[in-house]
Amino acid sequence: MALFAYNFFIAAYGLIIRLAALFNPKAGKFINGRQGIFQTWENYFTNNQRPVAWFHAASLGEFEQGRPVIEAFKKSYPEHIIFITFFSPSGYELRKNDKIGDLITYLPLDTPANAKRLLDTVKPSVVFFIKYEFWYHYLNQASQRTVPLYCISAVFTPDHIFFKRHGALHRRMLRFFDHIFVQNHQSLKLLQNIDIASASISGDTRFDRVIKTLDNPDKYPLIEAFKGNSGIMVVGSSWESDMQYLNKVINEDKSDTKFIIAPHEVHEQSITGLRKGLTRKLACITQDDEQTIIEADVLIIDTIGMLSSVYQYGDFAYIGGAFGDGLHNILEAVTFGLPVVFGNKGLDKFPESLELAGMGGAFSISSQAELADIYARLSTDDTFRNEASAICRQYIQASTGATTKIMTYLNASYEG
Repeated sequence: MALFAYNFFIAAYGLIIRLAALFNPKAGKFINGRQGIFQTWENYFTNNQRPVAWFHAASLGEFEQGRPVIEAFKKSYPEHIIFITFFSPSGYELRKNDKIGDLITYLPLDTPANAKRLLDTVKPSVVFFIKYEFWYHYLNQASQRTVPLYCISAVFTPDHIFFKRHGALHRRMLRFFDHIFVQNHQSLKLLQNIDIASASISGDTRFDRVIKTLDNPDKYPLIEAFKGNSGIMVVGSSWESDMQYLNKVINEDKSDTKFIIAPHEVHEQSITGLRKGLTRKLACITQDDEQTIIEADVLIIDTIGMLSSVYQYGDFAYIGGAFGDGLHNILEAVTFGLPVVFGNKGLDKFPESLELAGMGGAFSISSQAELADIYARLSTDDTFRNEASAICRQYIQASTGATTKIMTYLNASYEG
């Protein structure tokens, strides 16, 4: 019965997304990007004699989380073809030409026929699912064929369906895996409570990813010119719900602090909305000349791909999402020693936010007054800010090594 309901949901989702594709560009990419995908696989893998490592990521965040493992796997097993799939257009469109993969495509909807065709055509030697997203038929097909199947950087909370009375089908999905690498003790304990023994704590591979950015960030002379001798607050991945709090702080600020804002979405409507809410002198990184940018109080990053390196120019940061769909990656800022501020919704899904807040390197706010207070302290109290910055740097340094743990296990269990 549960499997019937699951299949019905997948079919209904497919129908809804096809209808949405008629008027929604993102849904259109979801549908159009999957056209001819089976032929693409067949053209690439027919007569292939090399082993294939299949990595699946839901979207961009999961891909970046898995990237350190993909890189390490390529180094240890250079004879393997690296096959990467995405479910979401926001991940695929940004990484479809990434040189880390030999073939990067969408993953079709999880139906028995699609799963069988993928496994028949690609014939993976090993499969990795990154963090979230568990597709029953793909996992079942890999398990039936005894393909080594791993989940990396997983995080579980008590409210996940796996731990509910009606979650039997999803618990079955977890049992398909040969091993699940989790980020923390809570996740491991939850798995143990449902008799999932093939799991261990590796930590979060994102730490290994962000530390590489610290070693070799991209340089942006225009942002250096904008910064000058001013303090910088970086607003990363902002949503409208975040700007409702931030606009007042930015507009009323009387210090010499400047602001860099990288909105979650960079389309024209989003940038126009930002402009309407701010009364300070604005510039956009792709639209304005150097002199205009230097003279501005607020610099909008109206393009994608820069944010992780932009944090190097900041003194502290606000990270968006926690008043809406979910907190965005705080580690990219923290790795540069930036104390971070964010909203207070759904933080249990982001353990690093709670850990850092408890240590004094991050600050959760729930009101305009709280934001104004912590902004005033971070922008004017050098001792307070520097102490928080040191906590952030120490946290990153102490948390790296997840990739090494995963590869150590893999090298001992996978025959290649």
